[in-house]
Amino acid sequence: MQQEDKIRELQVFAQQIRVETIRALATLGFGHTGGTMSVTEALAVLYGGIMKIDPQNPGWEERDWCVMSKGHAGPAVYAALGLKGFFPLENIYTLNQPHTDFPSHTDRLKTPGVDMTTGSLGQGISAAVGIAYANRLDGRDNHVFVILGDGECDEGQVWESAQFAAHYGLDRLICLVDNNKRQLDGLCSEVMSHGEGIGAKFRACGWDVAEVRDGNDVEQVYEAVDRAYHNVGKPACIILNTVKGKGLPLAEQTGAHFSSFSAEQWHETLAFAQRELERLTAQA
Repeated sequence: MQQEDKIRELQVFAQQIRVETIRALATLGFGHTGGTMSVTEALAVLYGGIMKIDPQNPGWEERDWCVMSKGHAGPAVYAALGLKGFFPLENIYTLNQPHTDFPSHTDRLKTPGVDMTTGSLGQGISAAVGIAYANRLDGRDNHVFVILGDGECDEGQVWESAQFAAHYGLDRLICLVDNNKRQLDGLCSEVMSHGEGIGAKFRACGWDVAEVRDGNDVEQVYEAVDRAYHNVGKPACIILNTVKGKGLPLAEQTGAHFSSFSAEQWHETLAFAQRELERLTAQA
């Protein structure tokens, strides 16, 4: 497949993830809208274009791993996994309901394809580092991806993990930072600024760092991740400059971390996302 065709395919996949995430949240009536929408393109690139996966064998030992450290973005992960065939897609519409296998934060013991349980911020990257180190000890060449939130990077545990990964040269580890500039309590710059930037801190720890100007542009994300996949000697960090709530106008306007909309608002939001999917599909 030519690169141009691949990018169009990933654009459609990203919007499919967005539509199904909105549908799941709308069924519930509320949820983490902002941070799920901003990582949609990253998930499309990983599950649709980069990672070695087998939906029929989620525990395949040779697979690439993905740890959603900002576990509240679970609904977008579920949408990606459902669309890839890990389970019937309609199952995700039981999101966060009693006895569901799709809780609001990712849980590897419940959902096929989820590689690590996360939710307590900062711990996901520690798990990813441990997985990458264990894979090396076992002689496997799997890649491990971890998606961090920029607000999550307030946690000291993130930087302990970053130091460990660099010290041991875990070059099969790739961290994507969802740099949407907002966290639960407001702007990251106001709650806890990161000085010269999160990328500078990873670089100081010894990581190879790249910055993607538009982290909601599939082509830019794909090119950065593809380069990092072939990195040698150091773990790689990719800073994705994203928009919180991307593609969901009501969430984009406020940068909402969590939203509770009326049935009519959810209907309008889903219709908007579906029209965009139809447009992209027609171009593919």
